[in-house]
Amino acid sequence: MAGRECYHCKQWIEEGEPHDCWTTTEAALTADLSEDLREAWERLRETASEFGDQRVYASHHSIMFSRKSCYFFVRPRRNFLELCIFLGRAIRAPQIRRADRSSKSKVYHIIHVRHRDEVEAPITDWLREAYELSAVRAAKGPKKRRTRTSRPRPKRKRAKAARKSA
Repeated sequence: MAGRECYHCKQWIEEGEPHDCWTTTEAALTADLSEDLREAWERLRETASEFGDQRVYASHHSIMFSRKSCYFFVRPRRNFLELCIFLGRAIRAPQIRRADRSSKSKVYHIIHVRHRDEVEAPITDWLREAYELSAVRAAKGPKKRRTRTSRPRPKRKRAKAARKSA
């Protein structure tokens, strides 16, 4: 009986049998939520689905919402839902626990949601803004690299020699 033991989950896997212990589902991530958190999750999912075409999938400990790239995700926690929303600007508001740059053009915002009634404006407005920003970013396409049209860069040895003489 040939096979191996998964180093992560310690499950015995027969030879040739597919195995992916990292695979998770939306249902598995939300299964242990309290009633208040489950209602808040359902309202979040419902609100996001009204925006339009997108992909919703589970990844490790998060549920991702994306068009071309992720515009927000939810991490179900024991006492709250942690939202991470990607916007093109920084927002200061009492709901936002933390905000920081995630790239040159995006700022992520962390929000804790504990009840269904919290999933309303301004949070829903920020979600819509993030959804629309992802459409604009996708329409622009990948950034093109500039090619050099000016004179070639001086070689390092010449530059070093010039610095030494100065």
